[in-house]
Amino acid sequence: MLPSESFKSMVTVKNQPPPSGTVGDTDSGGTKSDDRLAEAYRSQIEEIMRKEAERRTTENHDPLEIKRLRELSLYALVEGNHPDIIPALMARLGIVRAALDGHGGALVLSRWEFEERESDAKGLSLVIDLDGACVSCGAAPGTLKGIQDDLLNDPEISRVRFDSSMLEWFDDLQKEFVLLHGGVTFV
Repeated sequence: MLPSESFKSMVTVKNQPPPSGTVGDTDSGGTKSDDRLAEAYRSQIEEIMRKEAERRTTENHDPLEIKRLRELSLYALVEGNHPDIIPALMARLGIVRAALDGHGGALVLSRWEFEERESDAKGLSLVIDLDGACVSCGAAPGTLKGIQDDLLNDPEISRVRFDSSMLEWFDDLQKEFVLLHGGVTFV
């Protein structure tokens, strides 16, 4: 096929009305199919990212050691100032761990305290700082939110906040963005 014939073919197809159910059509509920398509892509990408993060984490860390660290009581580790506290916190991270590991970042436990919950059970309130290259990274808002959300999945942790000294590493625009849209709290 000559290049001009190929172009004609594309023009002809382009000028035809799109088949029913394609991007831009609306269904009976008024929801655009492009919203469904975007959600399908998001879901696929999320799964790919999760698998890649798991692969990278297991390449860099012994899965049995991660399992051992996840089973440790954070209460006992913080009370005993045990050296496994940071590895145990890191073991509780999901896909954000691969980003931290890959960029030479690490968690630093600045402060912690026990606080009472509504159920009269104690919960750990953590103040986290970052170390390494992650400190001033432009992806920090997403990284911080990921750390917070992953740690809050642990039943022993009731609150995660971040050390305000981290804000000094951001330029004004990054600082304003993370404070307004980061979804995390600094103290």
